[in-house]
Amino acid sequence: MVEPLLSVRNLTATFERHGAPARVVNGISFDIAPGEAVGFVGESGCGKSVTARAILRLAPEGSSIAWGGHILFRGQDLLRLDDAAMTDIRGRHIAMVFQDPMSSLNPVMSVGAQIDDMLIRHAGLSRRAARRRAIELLDLVGIREPASRADDHPHQFSGGMRQRVLIAIAVSCQPALLIADEPTTALDVTVQAQILRLLMRLRRELGMALMLITHDFGVIAGMVERVHVMQHGAIVETGAVDPLFAAPRHAYTRALLAAVPRLDTTAGPA
Repeated sequence: MVEPLLSVRNLTATFERHGAPARVVNGISFDIAPGEAVGFVGESGCGKSVTARAILRLAPEGSSIAWGGHILFRGQDLLRLDDAAMTDIRGRHIAMVFQDPMSSLNPVMSVGAQIDDMLIRHAGLSRRAARRRAIELLDLVGIREPASRADDHPHQFSGGMRQRVLIAIAVSCQPALLIADEPTTALDVTVQAQILRLLMRLRRELGMALMLITHDFGVIAGMVERVHVMQHGAIVETGAVDPLFAAPRHAYTRALLAAVPRLDTTAGPA
């Protein structure tokens, strides 16, 4: 039996709000195997993004969170590592793509320089070697004329292109686990499909595990092998995608699936 790449046990997350604790993740447990694609789906506020951030010990800006439980990555409990060890894990072994590329990229640095910095810090490349690799990565994620565009700044790219840059940064060190937190929320439908196809291709080519966070079952379809449905900070249903879509057991899962737009229904007269 293959050992899990990531094993989460009884994870809790508690915010401090106005001096009172608020539990937002309620003792969830799950595994992700090497190379596996796993989805987490649920409405906004259900705790799925906080769960993703817990793996990298990233609290939302301006927030204070107390983590509980265990997050084992290759046998190391991430909640017990010191800050220096976690800095080494982030980006090098576990990387994350966030939903808002404009706020995630440094607006005063060229996109090439931002990729360079990741490669110099985590892969130990020289500045020249890092730039060569940065151009290769921009090409890998579908940025045209990557050598010249590496010198451009984030505001010179469309939303979809900025998300591709973020993905290039995330995969630059070939992490074992890529976490994608609502990676297509700010994009139009056509660009969403392009970004999802890109993530699927990179996962296959680089052999990464993928943890996909979304509120949309339509995004989950065809992207992952297993899905966890979250509600009020808890996992209420887990299963392989096809059986879960065909016969959901939990009422909340059925409600989410019922909200997915269908193309096989016939509209009545206008």
